[in-house]
Amino acid sequence: MFDKKMEEALNKQLNEELFSAYLYLSMSAWFDSIGLKGFANWMMVQYKEETEHAMKFYNYIQTRGGDIKLMAIKEPPSKWDSPLHAFKETLKHEQFITKCINELVDLAEELKDRPTMNFLQWFIDEQVEEEENDRDIIHRLELIGDSKHGLFMLDRELGERTYTPETD
Repeated sequence: MFDKKMEEALNKQLNEELFSAYLYLSMSAWFDSIGLKGFANWMMVQYKEETEHAMKFYNYIQTRGGDIKLMAIKEPPSKWDSPLHAFKETLKHEQFITKCINELVDLAEELKDRPTMNFLQWFIDEQVEEEENDRDIIHRLELIGDSKHGLFMLDRELGERTYTPETD
């Protein structure tokens, strides 16, 4: 039996994942507007991954016999002070998502909902990777400082990122 409290919490996380996708789509558009096509590409890949994460929650809720409740997605920001600021905001957002996932795990443990605990393990691992990627880019942007050559080189590198759909 799928606990209603867990169903509600997972629907809320579905909304958070959709907001994440919106946020990264907005960042992609902003990077594109300032001529950083590689950064825009990196964020577009991030958008696609977050959409996929949302669908994992969607499918899991349905698999457990729960009801999907789609809620309004809040409007993301559309401008940032710099690439470094955008990535610091990205890290801050991913840390928030990590907190949300951890709260879901706590609830699953409290309810002794082992299937959900198992489902969430993938997200625990994914959040470690997400935060590491953001910290790495932040560190590199801090090293680059005001160097336009460094920014150009990082932009080219980030443009090489490709989206690889998850295989279940």
